[in-house]
This record gives sequence, C-alpha cells and structure tokens, in this order.
Amino acid sequence: MANITEQFDHPAWLTAAGTLAGYGLILLFMFLLLFIVPYLLFPA
Repeated sequence: MANITEQFDHPAWLTAAGTLAGYGLILLFMFLLLFIVPYLLFPA
C-alpha cells in the first residue's frame, strides 16, 4: 500500500488535483448562478 501512495507523491499530482477542484467549484458556481437562481427568482 505504501508503494501506491509513493507513486502519487509528486507535487504535480497536488497541482492537478487543485486545478480540477478549482474548475469544479467554478462550474458549480456558474451552474447555480445561471440555472438555479433564475429558477428560484422566476417560478413557472
């Protein structure tokens, strides 16, 4: 098991995970702003 964790110990993996998390948060914010907020403001 220690062999697997050592394989992903490079700082590039942390950078990639941070980038994906950041993009995910931005996409979530945009989804809420563009779809959920108007749905709540203007109910059909």
